[in-house]
Amino acid sequence: MSLIHRYQNNGYNIVLDINSGCIHVVDEVTYEVLPYMEEGLDAAAIVGKLGNQFSEEDIRTSVAECEKLREEGMLFTKDVYENAIDAFTKNRQTVVKALCLHIAHDCNLACRYCFAEEGEYHGRRALMSFEVGKKALDFLIANSGSRHNLEVDFFGGEPLMNWQVVKDLVAYGREQEKIHNKKFRFTLTTNGVLLNDEVMEFCNKEMENVVLSVDGRKEVHDFMRPFRKGAGSYDLIMPKFQKFAESRNQDKYYVRGTFTHHNLDFSKDVLHLADLGFKQISVEPVVADPAEEYALREEDLPKIMEEYDLLAKEMIKREKEGKGFNFFHFMIDLTGGPCVYKRLSGCGSGTEYLAVTPWGDFYPCHQFVGEEEYLMGNVDDGLVRTDIQKEFSGCNVYTKPACKECFARFYCSGGCAANGYHAHQDIRSNYEIGCELQRKRVECAIMIKAALAED
Repeated sequence: MSLIHRYQNNGYNIVLDINSGCIHVVDEVTYEVLPYMEEGLDAAAIVGKLGNQFSEEDIRTSVAECEKLREEGMLFTKDVYENAIDAFTKNRQTVVKALCLHIAHDCNLACRYCFAEEGEYHGRRALMSFEVGKKALDFLIANSGSRHNLEVDFFGGEPLMNWQVVKDLVAYGREQEKIHNKKFRFTLTTNGVLLNDEVMEFCNKEMENVVLSVDGRKEVHDFMRPFRKGAGSYDLIMPKFQKFAESRNQDKYYVRGTFTHHNLDFSKDVLHLADLGFKQISVEPVVADPAEEYALREEDLPKIMEEYDLLAKEMIKREKEGKGFNFFHFMIDLTGGPCVYKRLSGCGSGTEYLAVTPWGDFYPCHQFVGEEEYLMGNVDDGLVRTDIQKEFSGCNVYTKPACKECFARFYCSGGCAANGYHAHQDIRSNYEIGCELQRKRVECAIMIKAALAED
C-alpha cells in the first residue's frame, strides 16, 4: 500500500502524504526521487537510477531533505489508526445528531434524474403532519445523548408544498431547545417554485443553510428540471434565487446542480452560476441506473476530468482577480490533516443521521427511503432494527475493500453507502465512477491551494 500520492497538474509537481495529509509541492528531482525512496533505496542506489537525468549533488540533496521530512512525520507516515478500528466500532456509543425530514413526498417539478420519482419515493404522495414531525424532533432530542447541537433538514419532494408544517416544526423545535438545553440547526432544500418574500424572510431568520436546486444554464436546467407538463422552470426560479442569495449576504446557502451525460461541459454551468453572482456553488455528478440515457458512462470520464481541470484553473484566475467563489467539491481543509473521526466513522448515515418519511418511518438516509430491507423503525416505536444501525456503524474506509489502495480515502470517508448499495447491492462496495471523480476533485482542490499559496 503506497504511503504517498504523486501527480502533476497545471505545472505543479504535487505529493500528498496520504496518512498525515501533508502536501508538498516539489521540484522535478524530488518528484522522481520519491518513488525510489518509498521502495527503500538509499541515496547511492537512487543516483544509479536517476544519474543520467539529474546531477548527483541534486539527487543527494533531495534525498536528504526528504529524509528530514520523514523524521518530522511529514512524509512516508504510517496509518496509526487502522488497528484501532475494531475497538472503535465495538465501543462506539451511537447518538443521533441529525434528521432529514421528508416533509413532502410530492413535488411540483418532474426532474428527469430524480431518485425520488417526482417526490414519491417508490410509493404514495404524502405530506408530513405536524404530529409526525413533532415525534421525530422528540426522538432526536431523546436519542442525542449529551450532544448540544442537532441538525434537521427539511427535504422532499418539495418542502415548500408543506410550508405551514415546516414553520410549526421550527417553532416547536425552538420551544424544546430551552427545555432540553439543545440547539437546532435547521436547513431547507427547495426547487424555488413556491419561493416568495415571506419564505425568504422566515428562512433568513431560522434556517442555518438553504440549498437552492438549479442545474446551471437555462437550456440545461429546463431540459432536466421541467414542470410536469414539460415547461422549463429556469425563468421562474432564477431571479428569486439571486434575490435570496443576496438577502443572505452570499453566505449560508448554496446553489446545487446535477450534471449528466447531456452536459459533460458542466464547467460552463458552474461558471454561468458564478457569473450570475452566486458565491456558493455545487454542481455534482448524477448517480443513476446505467440504463438511463442521462447516466454517466465510463467513456465520459476523460471529458469530465478535463472539465474539472478547466474549472480549477478558472477558479484560480477569478480568485486572483477578486472575483472568487466557492465550489463545494473543491473545498477541502488541508490545515489539520485527514479527520480521525471521519476516517473511522464514515458519513454517519444509519447511525448519527436518519431520514424520516411523511408517515414517520426511519431509513438510514434519504437515498434509502423506499428500500424496505432498510426500514429501521418509526417515530412511535423508535429504532427497531438495531442490526441495520450496527451494519452502518462498521461502514468506513477500513471495511471497504476498494478504499484500501485509494489515496483520497480520508477525504471522502469511504464515499456514499447508498451509491455503493445501488451500484452493487452492498453498502461496503463503491460506485466506481463516483470514486474516479472524487479522486480527481481532491487533486484539483489541492492544486488550487498550491497555486493560491504562491501569492
